[in-house]
Amino acid sequence: MSEFDYEHQDDENWPEDWENEKSKSQVKRELLALRDLGKQLISLPKRDLDKLDLPEDIYDAVLKAQSMSKGALKRQTGFIGGLMAEYDHEEIARKLALLKQPHQGQVKQFHQLEEWRDRLLEDDDSIYGELINEFDEFDVQHTRQLVRNAQREAKQNKPPKSARLVFQYLQQLQQNQ
Repeated sequence: MSEFDYEHQDDENWPEDWENEKSKSQVKRELLALRDLGKQLISLPKRDLDKLDLPEDIYDAVLKAQSMSKGALKRQTGFIGGLMAEYDHEEIARKLALLKQPHQGQVKQFHQLEEWRDRLLEDDDSIYGELINEFDEFDVQHTRQLVRNAQREAKQNKPPKSARLVFQYLQQLQQNQ
């Protein structure tokens, strides 16, 4: 029987093991994803690594990688990716995503405070109504005084002390909420 005849035979002779095998490309994509996860772990500070409760060998490999550079770091990243293939890497990725979530929320809040401050300093009167609705303890008179001081400092090319005070006041209101 030639190799061409084999292709046309019934599928019952086809080995069942081959149906569940992954392609080389799929395996490579998965390993690259594990390496990327390893890079994310390497970029974390030690206190955040401690929160992830990683397996000891991965934890040690990540700590070693943080002190490496260039070629050694590349090899260590591949090594970490290989180690993660042996463990529940999806669980590690989930914990990492949860760890990053609060930080993203803090950044969003910070940008909101900056936007409010900028609108106050630009004399956008509609912002006062929004801030009164947002914060129960919002003091319009105090805020207007800080804004006037900040605008005066800007005209006189002085350091933006009052602009910082506006931001700090808004930040304090947000924390008290």
